[in-house]
Amino acid sequence: MNGFSEECIEVFLRDQSQLFDEPVAETPEEAEAFLEDCMAVVLDSLEEVKEYLEESGADVDGMTLQEIEDASEVFVLLEGKYLVVEG
Repeated sequence: MNGFSEECIEVFLRDQSQLFDEPVAETPEEAEAFLEDCMAVVLDSLEEVKEYLEESGADVDGMTLQEIEDASEVFVLLEGKYLVVEG
């Protein structure tokens, strides 16, 4: 697995139901391929997540950092990092 850390893939596999009704991946290999295909990103802070979502066209004006962290496309990783998946 080259592009995403083992933690990213495990978190996505475990929590993908927060974004999708049906699983899009069942194995680490499928998860990594999906994350690469949808051009998911790992960001270092909630501020970066907010900037990324704004640049992607999401309306985040007035959202608190907690609301951004709770957004369905944001997956919380260890050490204050975030995986953003736009399904």
